[in-house]
Amino acid sequence: LVLLILTDGAIMDMQDTINAIVEASRLPMSILIVGIGNSEELSKMEVLDGDEQRLKGRSGSLAARDIVQYVKFSDYRGNGNALAAELLAELPGQFLDYTRMNNIPLPAPPAAPPPAASTQ
Repeated sequence: LVLLILTDGAIMDMQDTINAIVEASRLPMSILIVGIGNSEELSKMEVLDGDEQRLKGRSGSLAARDIVQYVKFSDYRGNGNALAAELLAELPGQFLDYTRMNNIPLPAPPAAPPPAASTQ
C-alpha cells in the first residue's frame, strides 16, 4: 500500500501522527508526502521523513523501518520527472526492508537467455 499525501504542512497533533507512522512501519506500507506551498509548517515533514532520526512513538517504541518519503513541490516546479524520481526513490528499498523484516523470500531473477549460436 502506498499512501500519497499532499499537504501544506499543518499537523494538528504531531505526536499522534508520529505514533500512527511508527505503528504503520510494521505494515506493508509506504507514505509519500508532497509539501505544497511555502509555509514554515512544512519543516515538520522533514521530521516525519525519518531520514535523520528514526521516529519514536509516545510509548518509546521506534519505527521498525523508514516508510516516509517527503519532497517539497516547489523544489521541482516545472520538472515533473525529477519530482517523481525523488518521490519514488526510497520505495524499492522500503519494499525490500519489509520483505527482509518479515522473512518473505523474493523470487529468483529470471535466468539469462542462452547466448545465440554462431552462424559461421
